[in-house]
Amino acid sequence: MMTGANIDYDYLLKFLVLGDSGVGKTCLLYQYTDGRFHSQFISTVGIDFREKRLVYNSRGRRHRIHLQIWDTAGQERFRSLTTAFYRDAMGFLLIFDLTSEKSFLETANWLSQLRTHAYSEDADVVLCGNKCDLLELRVVSRDQVAALAQRYRLPYIETSACTGANVQEAVELLVGRVMERIENAACNRELSLLLTQSRCLPSIAYGPPELLRLHERSDQQPSASQRRNCRNC
Repeated sequence: MMTGANIDYDYLLKFLVLGDSGVGKTCLLYQYTDGRFHSQFISTVGIDFREKRLVYNSRGRRHRIHLQIWDTAGQERFRSLTTAFYRDAMGFLLIFDLTSEKSFLETANWLSQLRTHAYSEDADVVLCGNKCDLLELRVVSRDQVAALAQRYRLPYIETSACTGANVQEAVELLVGRVMERIENAACNRELSLLLTQSRCLPSIAYGPPELLRLHERSDQQPSASQRRNCRNC
């Protein structure tokens, strides 16, 4: 639990959003923190983050949480840079695109990286199938996802960054799982150490400044119909 004159929350939780480029990580993040959809396709370069305050009630207690969600670049050329942020994260949102089988198949690779670089091989992960509003474009079946979720023992939820469907529920599901682990942290040496190291908000100078809060626009702008159908986010 946080203490100190300048800290007005009980817990600082750091989450990391993972997944291939174009699956809608940034759009989902903005939908959660701002309640709005960004229709223009913007590709994250390196690392960006958003913050939100919330209250978590458990065991008759009210916990004030400062949630910090880091958005990672999905492009292959940035993956070696973003792995440095895995170890500081307490939970992970792993996102794939229901209209892209390739992004779904890549979840196994993301899980492998996560378990290599995260604070624990058994860190909390919520699997999200994004763009569930694009029913006519869906190529990943529920049976495929169920098999993968069962194999890796992951909770699964289908989301839409465009409509906002289940976005808040996905984050709250991860918050609940991480908080449950924190409340039992006395039995978890790895998480106890991570909590000790996260007593205050981190310096923004985690790495080179060019990795933070930078975006690049896609060379190919989406068509009007694509923006309306939320295909790119």
